[in-house]
Amino acid sequence: MKAKVVTRRERGQSLVELAISLPVILLLLLGTLDFGMAIFSYSMLRDAAQEGAFYGSFNPASKEAIENRARYISPRGEDEIFSSPVDLTNPDLVQVDVDALGQACQGITDGTINSMRVTVTYNYPIMMPIIGPLFGSTIPLTGTATNIILQPACP
Repeated sequence: MKAKVVTRRERGQSLVELAISLPVILLLLLGTLDFGMAIFSYSMLRDAAQEGAFYGSFNPASKEAIENRARYISPRGEDEIFSSPVDLTNPDLVQVDVDALGQACQGITDGTINSMRVTVTYNYPIMMPIIGPLFGSTIPLTGTATNIILQPACP
């Protein structure tokens, strides 16, 4: 069996393959990380909307209290570390809309179920340097939840 003779032209082949494939692999890894953080952000928005809608089903009269309940779902204190990609408490970044569907009491009025809808909106900033300019620098994320009003009883 003869040993393969490596010519001078074949010596840099592995280095060229690495130079071509490494940026592609890094972009895939960074894209996966960015996409995962966007999904985590959406999950937080959805949880905030659900918490606000749940609170609104018992206290439909105060939209400000419902919005506060949606914004302050994080159980952390000021001195604790919590790695959240979304600052729900910042009204410049996160918008919370509270809508009463029907009347602010339990039951059905004129064929419409009285319910509370909370929508939480956030523009997730894309961190990848190449994808941002191609597809836009942010991904609009919206979490929405609707609950039937349970209290107070309609007159």
